Amino acid sequence: MGDIPAVTGEELLQLLLVRDLPAADQPENRLLPSVLVTQIESPCSWSGRAHQAASNRSELIDTPFSHYYALSVNRIRVGVLGASGYAGQELCRLVAQHPQLTLAFATANEQRGATVRVGAKTLQYIATDDAPLQDVELVFSALPHGASKIWVERTREAGARAVDLSADLRPGNGCEGIPYGLTELNRALVAGASVVANPGCYPTSILVALAPLVERGLVAADATVVVNSASGVTGAGNSPKRELLFGEVVEDFRAYGVGNTHRHLNEMRATLDAWGTSADIVFTPHLLPVARGILSTIVVPLSSPLDDRLGPWREMYEGEPFIEIAPDTPTLRDVRHRNVVRISATPLAGLKSPALLVTSAIDNLMKGAAGQAVQNANLMLGLEETAGLPA
Repeated sequence: MGDIPAVTGEELLQLLLVRDLPAADQPENRLLPSVLVTQIESPCSWSGRAHQAASNRSELIDTPFSHYYALSVNRIRVGVLGASGYAGQELCRLVAQHPQLTLAFATANEQRGATVRVGAKTLQYIATDDAPLQDVELVFSALPHGASKIWVERTREAGARAVDLSADLRPGNGCEGIPYGLTELNRALVAGASVVANPGCYPTSILVALAPLVERGLVAADATVVVNSASGVTGAGNSPKRELLFGEVVEDFRAYGVGNTHRHLNEMRATLDAWGTSADIVFTPHLLPVARGILSTIVVPLSSPLDDRLGPWREMYEGEPFIEIAPDTPTLRDVRHRNVVRISATPLAGLKSPALLVTSAIDNLMKGAAGQAVQNANLMLGLEETAGLPA
């Protein structure tokens, strides 16, 4: 042992850090290594690229180690309002598994005082009025539509950031100037924002699929885009409703919100108008006898035929970690429990004018709600965009 040279504590820490840095093909599932990834910021555009992790390990060793220690020990405190709903429960689970966040509180008025398991941890719900908003950096509000806005305002007054999962602050709902958290399309607006309006589940599945065609002027002038979307029952929330009982849903399939009246149309119309398209949209949602997932089929009249049916999506979403372009029609099994939008497109035969059938699939509780909320929160807090999210 006398031949082994002495090392200082700083040198030993360097050796340990080099050994523990995750390789590019290894999951970042250890706390200390997960914070040793350098973020490379890229400007947001409609063809925005995903943040790329630095691959040169030697560069990381030059960073002060007190910074790594602080990140690994002092996780960012966040809270969840409305934690007993399906989206709220999913948020708690994602935060519990996040390498750089910790759950400071979770509210549920009707279940206040109740103790629940979130992964390996025990959580006790508190009343919303008792939420210590001043003690956290960011709040996820999964409160009902109409009740969330005031709590977002209180969160900001307390000095914390907020991600609102309700419709209150989304485009077309009477609030302007709030960043709309379709992350891949509005990355620059979301990064560093104090408040973000998280998109609805149906609009996420539809607008992400339509964006490449609209950006390239491929949607026919004054066209009517026809959308049929089918969702699992968790999209309706967990309040007791007769029409959502097992005996009412099983072995059945039905449309609802017929007549182009669904509330998500407000944000879809407002977003399409902001994109500068003259197209109308007809949207009919359907209830599937499954727990989770949304499959949307979108008929888009084209200004001209496409040579490459998937080209617009491959070009626009190249490098995006949460967008998948598939040669075959996506299914709900492809996206369950994943924070992804999976998209495919097929030309429609036998029509007098060119048209495309675009199909997209998401997990309504992940990319359609909690997953995208965490993705936005990561950007707001200056973290790696993909941190804590299953792709």
